Amino acid sequence: MAKILSSQKKSARVVLFLLAIHLVPARAGTERDRGIPIGPDPRLTPGALCRDGRSHRYPERILYCDRAVDHEDRVQIVFAYNSAGYRIDPKKHKEFKIDHLIPLCVGGSNDHENLWPQHESIYEITDPLEPAICEKMFEGRLKQKEAVELVIRGKRHLSEVRRIMHYLDTL
Repeated sequence: MAKILSSQKKSARVVLFLLAIHLVPARAGTERDRGIPIGPDPRLTPGALCRDGRSHRYPERILYCDRAVDHEDRVQIVFAYNSAGYRIDPKKHKEFKIDHLIPLCVGGSNDHENLWPQHESIYEITDPLEPAICEKMFEGRLKQKEAVELVIRGKRHLSEVRRIMHYLDTL
């Protein structure tokens, strides 16, 4: 009898576990289900480098653009993403920031091809990448080409962020 009860308890735990993983979606899935972009859409935000900066930075002397994203840019970016099938509620604008796919400190531009509406649940994951990458560029340990590849990979593939951060620690 004790063996049967033990087996039933195990079965009940397995059933509860399976229910839990199906009823509580993963964090990124939640955003996807709500129509929130979990990364920059490559069709709308392929990325763009600064072409009209006034200064150069780092030992590599990359062109640097000052931040220049205004309310009209924000409205246009959100409209473009909503037109592509995302569901970003303009009333919840405080949950989003307009992010530079290629950060300004890496030599990114303010062009719309480099901007996307990033939800707070996503930037909590990706924001540590930018200062870490830019610090390595400042130290001359990371060139712009590789920095761009790393930041795009991290923002498009959230599961890669930890690996990228670990790699940066080795430079």
